[in-house]
Amino acid sequence: MTPEQQRHQAQLAFVASGADLIVGRAADCPLPAERLAAIEGGEPYVRQRFPGGLTAHVYRIEADGRHWTLKRARERCLVQNVDGQTSFLNEVQRRADLQALKARPGMAEALSAVVDTCYASFRQGIILSPWIDGEQVRAWDERRLLELFDALRVLVTNGLFEWDLCPGNLLDDGHIRLFDFGYMYRFDPLTAFNSNGTATPQMHAAERFETRNYFAWLLGLEQRSETEALEAFRLEKSIALDCYRHLRHDLLGRGANATVNDWLSGIIDRWQNALDNGLDGLYLAEAWRSHRIDLADDLGGQTCTPLTLARIDWLEQAVHRHYPDLRRLDAFALEDGEPTAEALLSELREARKQAEAWQV
Repeated sequence: MTPEQQRHQAQLAFVASGADLIVGRAADCPLPAERLAAIEGGEPYVRQRFPGGLTAHVYRIEADGRHWTLKRARERCLVQNVDGQTSFLNEVQRRADLQALKARPGMAEALSAVVDTCYASFRQGIILSPWIDGEQVRAWDERRLLELFDALRVLVTNGLFEWDLCPGNLLDDGHIRLFDFGYMYRFDPLTAFNSNGTATPQMHAAERFETRNYFAWLLGLEQRSETEALEAFRLEKSIALDCYRHLRHDLLGRGANATVNDWLSGIIDRWQNALDNGLDGLYLAEAWRSHRIDLADDLGGQTCTPLTLARIDWLEQAVHRHYPDLRRLDAFALEDGEPTAEALLSELREARKQAEAWQV
């Protein structure tokens, strides 16, 4: 049984058990937990309602002299797979882990990018946190990238792997904040690459950010200037490279095995070579990887958006313009064999039909 299958089995068993998982104390809530669990959005203390969440309804409430974020679980998650259906449980579990980590000496500062949890209950279907008075990141500059990668390094070093670094899960209030953990899973960073063990070496913290967020932003930059997009990629890769060198040092100091060391060293060497000798090939290969992975994720969950269609546009253009380069760069390593250009275009046409049908 794979680590993913083990996780699915454990999560479904917990759901079926009837047991609850609670983080914090209900007495610390500004309103009774039962009232929070019954909020529908029209109450006088609800200041804003955010209906777009796939797992939970999200509200901004004002109570006890301050503002709060309330997540109330949907009766049925809109993501149609096991990870989606158990994501609220998973978030409560990770909130418990993160609060325990923050209680350790020095860790509250190290994890300052991670939102605190006032109270959470899986069975009541609520998660209450302080309101973050920030906005989604519209442009990634050096400060934002440095703060994000610092946070990711701390999380990975402490055995927490975040799969969904999408724009909606990151806020900037003068500092980068992470506040959604429905797809953050435990793993052993001394022996594994991510929560899939060693089965998916292409998935790592920088890749998750690039796939779920950064390459979508770079799509917009490409429309203005490919040179501008490449320079933004250079900045991100330089910061990621420094982060991964520190990560390797930290993990080796904790006893990481040779498999993890060799894997990280391979990533570091590849990035350094591209930064020294030209980024065009790395940009093409990693953009292909990220757009392909995110497209598959959207189709797998039947949760597509206009961005899904934009990714398909990019992939089709890449096949038309750069198919020989993609082959040379081994960009098809994640594909089933080495597909022909015609096969890829046929698959993308079918993906477009599905993406249009599954818009949320």
